[in-house]
Amino acid sequence: MTAKPLAGRVLVTGGAGFIGSHLADRLLRDGWYVTVLDDLSTGNFRNIRHVADEANFRFVQGSVLDAPLVSRLVDGSDHVYHLAAAVGVKLIVDKPLQSLITNIRGTETVLEAVDRRRRKILLTSTSEIYGKSSNGPFREDQDRVLGSPQKLRWSYSTSKAVDEILAHVYHRERGLPTVVARLFNTVGPRQSDQYGMVLPRFVGQALAGKPLTVFGDGSQSRAFTYVGDVVEALTRLMSTPAAEGGVFNVVSDQEITIKDLALRVVARTESHSTLEFIPYEQAYGQDDFEDLARRSGDATRLAQVTGFRCTTTLDESIDRLIEYSRQSNEAA
Repeated sequence: MTAKPLAGRVLVTGGAGFIGSHLADRLLRDGWYVTVLDDLSTGNFRNIRHVADEANFRFVQGSVLDAPLVSRLVDGSDHVYHLAAAVGVKLIVDKPLQSLITNIRGTETVLEAVDRRRRKILLTSTSEIYGKSSNGPFREDQDRVLGSPQKLRWSYSTSKAVDEILAHVYHRERGLPTVVARLFNTVGPRQSDQYGMVLPRFVGQALAGKPLTVFGDGSQSRAFTYVGDVVEALTRLMSTPAAEGGVFNVVSDQEITIKDLALRVVARTESHSTLEFIPYEQAYGQDDFEDLARRSGDATRLAQVTGFRCTTTLDESIDRLIEYSRQSNEAA
């Protein structure tokens, strides 16, 4: 039997993380040789353990700040998906300096290596780019509205904006094929509540019969996007020449208030949990923490360029995370 030819070789930074591991799974199914680079600071080896022994997979534990290592890995790759970043509001607030260095210097290191070898790169950015404006659904060319630099809440948004600017400049001045994907509240199996992610926290609390802790009054709304849809969007953007040089919202239309999300989780888990409202200063240890009233995005550009829309329903996303959490609890 003739072996299936490789689609090519691809590097995924942050590939042991929640989204990165799902992306690695997809690329392996599509026939790529996948190298994952992750320092396991927020990623976890258990997310990729099931593929660790596959012939077309390699895991390298290391940092995107290690320029010689990044250069060697880029040399052996045709494409690069750059997902490595400090993630989650709680981590950003708790460790702002580390987060800024990882997000900015790490991206500089990867882009420099990619530019030397003229590889195509996709960078994942964030809906945090839009700041505290509530004039959604946001379009990619919309203005940013940020709070004071003295408020750590905005350091993540700023660092990812620098990443986007770097990608844009490399494309404009050097002709480097870059794509930027702005992700909105990605959810699904393997997502941890360790860094302030709201849906896995709610699911874990509901399954344990504990009160669901809602920060603020719960009236703030978010658009949640299933990780499978995000991975599909990323692979399509990477394979679409018309996407080069562009920025794309990757977001579903599943917008919901955090209070209603908590109630939905209680219903889907058939839990008897109640809701507990926690002031922001108690949740984050800061009396000047700013949250956002609304965060939703316009995905028209993604659909026009790739023909794809994120269509997994919120209930499906919640149910899949519930099933994953139950299985994880049984295995523990």
